Amino acid sequence: MIIRLQVRFPSCTHMCRSVLGQDTEPHLASGGRLAPVFGSGAAISLSFLDFNMRHFLFLYFYKHRKDNNNIFVDDLMEGGERRPIPNPCRTFLEAFERYPEIMENIDRVGFVRPTPIQSQAWPVLLSGEDLIAIAQTGTGKTLAYLLPGFIHMDGQPVPRADWGGPGMLVLTPTRELALQIETECKKYSYKGYKSICIYGGGDRRGQINLVKSGVDIVIATPGRLNDLQMNELINLFSITYLVLDEADRMLDMGFEPQIMKILLDIRPDRQTVMTSATWPSGVRRLAKSYLKNPMMVYVGTLDLAAVDTVQQTITIVQEEEKKAFVMDFIRNMLPQDKAIIFVGKKIKADDLSSDLCLQGLAVQSLHGDREQRDREEALKDFKESRVRILVATDLASRGLDVHDITHVFNYDFPRNIEEYVHRVGRTGRAGRSGAAITLVTREDWRMAPELIPILERSGQEVPHELVLMAERYEKHKREKLMYGSGGGGGGYGGRRDGGRGGRRDQAQSWKF
Repeated sequence: MIIRLQVRFPSCTHMCRSVLGQDTEPHLASGGRLAPVFGSGAAISLSFLDFNMRHFLFLYFYKHRKDNNNIFVDDLMEGGERRPIPNPCRTFLEAFERYPEIMENIDRVGFVRPTPIQSQAWPVLLSGEDLIAIAQTGTGKTLAYLLPGFIHMDGQPVPRADWGGPGMLVLTPTRELALQIETECKKYSYKGYKSICIYGGGDRRGQINLVKSGVDIVIATPGRLNDLQMNELINLFSITYLVLDEADRMLDMGFEPQIMKILLDIRPDRQTVMTSATWPSGVRRLAKSYLKNPMMVYVGTLDLAAVDTVQQTITIVQEEEKKAFVMDFIRNMLPQDKAIIFVGKKIKADDLSSDLCLQGLAVQSLHGDREQRDREEALKDFKESRVRILVATDLASRGLDVHDITHVFNYDFPRNIEEYVHRVGRTGRAGRSGAAITLVTREDWRMAPELIPILERSGQEVPHELVLMAERYEKHKREKLMYGSGGGGGGYGGRRDGGRGGRRDQAQSWKF
């Protein structure tokens, strides 16, 4: 029997050779978007295989996806025949066998195997398709789009010297995340590509001079990039690989107008990647407007969920008890522990960090009102373990990639449940275990109904008091709808006593 194999790009070569007993060669499609890069990955088209072989490969890769945090892939092409779903790559070699420079960098860093999002995102991106990647924080999304971006730029038919501007743009919501991505770019340097980080609060003139000197990769926050764009200080038409990183957060921060202006100047035949931890309506609208027939890859579920390697503890307290709880937590920290304490306001970050310093503790604070130099110094001290405690606002809930954070302490509950998930995701990264302690007061009762499903989906204990709080809030909402704004009362009493974690047998009933 003669088996014909159609290969869209040099992919999953070990699987092809072992199963089919033959070599595979790349097939580069012509036309379409500008120079799509069909690099190594894992996307075998099964349309010409014997039925039994197709069935075997389908079951094999289905099991691989299910066993790796339930990887789901969907073809969002509108109309026409659905495209074959690229097969996941099980190893780095399956993805990048033809790119020894990338393999050398991966070996140097010491990674063992791709994360679930990487194993499926790489085949999609290396086949030249647009991608929507939905995954929890700390799952390797940055590397999932960076390495294919390097290969994409290297595969352009126009010589690098003739680009007239950068080839890759990564838009990201915060300076801290932008700086973190730039660090990753330099760690996995490829073909001598030069990267620059553009963000508000930095040296604007210095950033302009670096752009003029010639760069290949721009990592930017929307506000500062839009500033350079409107003053015609940067050429965006040369960009062929665009990443909208943490799109949900950029929309939450009100960057949609700047993003739309930026995208107007980027060529329409680009390849676009969108990453997000959630899939709200705003992100769906953005994807529909600016991505072309994307593939969607999501790990686990589209429902909001916290990283399951983090043990989450919810403690119901009174506002005046918080400082005692955080001091108790700090006293119980082990010498190797490292913690972020999240607060709701900038002034509280300064006040709490000052109080802790007066107790003789080595502490840094991080919030938006600090000078950029001070923020960078605070992060450096924390990363290098000169301080083991960082008091921060939600500025640090995303993009802070410090692998050895053992604890997250939510001194104040965040403004929405998405930020809770991102805060918790600062620990338990890359498969490590971590712990998150969250203080909840009666003023936070509106968040209780949304917090409970998050805890349940990640297998955490749900305190009985939190269930009661949620029930009373839902009752309050119903009565408010029935009787108007005055209905249902204005709050409830009750408290918890005891040390960290409290004791249920001493908890009083919540009541109006």
